[in-house]
Amino acid sequence: MHTTLLSLFAFTALSTARPNVYFIRHGEKPQHGGIGLSDDGLERAECIRDIFGSHSGYDIGYIMAQKPKKSGKRNRPYETVRPLAEDLDIKVDISCNRDDPKCVKKRIKKYKGEGNILICWEHHRMTDLVEALGNEDAPEYPDDRFDLIWTISYPYNDITEIVSEKCPGLD
Repeated sequence: MHTTLLSLFAFTALSTARPNVYFIRHGEKPQHGGIGLSDDGLERAECIRDIFGSHSGYDIGYIMAQKPKKSGKRNRPYETVRPLAEDLDIKVDISCNRDDPKCVKKRIKKYKGEGNILICWEHHRMTDLVEALGNEDAPEYPDDRFDLIWTISYPYNDITEIVSEKCPGLD
């Protein structure tokens, strides 16, 4: 009986565990404008594949990127995480528009799968996403950085860690 209660408790604790959420900026864009990623951005997408891949400790089970426009604009976040998603056999959720932090919050709260959540977004809007989760003092993502990983742990009201991706040749 005692073992059964412990097993039930362990199962309940595991089933109610909440995932970590990792926010990253999309890869570098072409120097003179344009759609898509630059050569450095494509290199970063490959680095992201290694950083968050199946052999990493990040344990990604769900990936989100802002919804691209039909014109091809705003596709950098999706292009940045696409190689990783293919490796992990995860469909990238692109259902939320760039300017809709409530949609992102709703997706995070609804997620019941295994693993953690990776969100790739335009850096000027990342603060809005973090604030929607409950962090009233969310920092601005620096304009001159592409390499930061923001970690937010449950109850999602604070950034618990900021580290560099440390992509060789880029960071």
